[in-house]
Amino acid sequence: MKPIGAMMWEHRLIEKMLDAFMKHVDQIEKKQIVNPAVIDMAVDFVRTYADRTHHGKEEEIFFRDLRKKNIAPELSAIMQELLDEHAWGRKTTAALVDAKEKYLQGDPSKLAEIVGIARELGHFYPRHIEKEDKHFFYPCQDYFSTDEQEKMLDEFWEFDRKMIHEKYNHVYETYSRLAIG
Repeated sequence: MKPIGAMMWEHRLIEKMLDAFMKHVDQIEKKQIVNPAVIDMAVDFVRTYADRTHHGKEEEIFFRDLRKKNIAPELSAIMQELLDEHAWGRKTTAALVDAKEKYLQGDPSKLAEIVGIARELGHFYPRHIEKEDKHFFYPCQDYFSTDEQEKMLDEFWEFDRKMIHEKYNHVYETYSRLAIG
């Protein structure tokens, strides 16, 4: 497998999760009630899998190594667009969490905001994924030798291996700060 194959495989899971989330958003809109667990699960998936795990590999490994190459200006521009889009995704996910919290605190007007933000994310990610899959990954892989690609793939696996520990150390740190009543 090539590094882009691993990242594209992750894209397929992200697409399936977004499809399921959009079905939940349809139900939120139809029933006019938010199940916070559905939002929390989607946010956890986006933050942990799509952003930290997937975008982490892109930004901390693939893009890092591309910056060492003399890549075509149009690919450099796309890489910056992708970084900007990753930042937009983080900001928009945070806005979804904020709207959900305000909804749970009794502000029913936040239901429409939750639906709107969720739909923004649901429309954004497929376009973002298509840009990476069809316009960025394939031409960029040509900048790497077979040996460099194998080393990158090994680094991806090590990155993934560490993720579970990073996530649950964070869970512990958050949990340990909670007031015990």
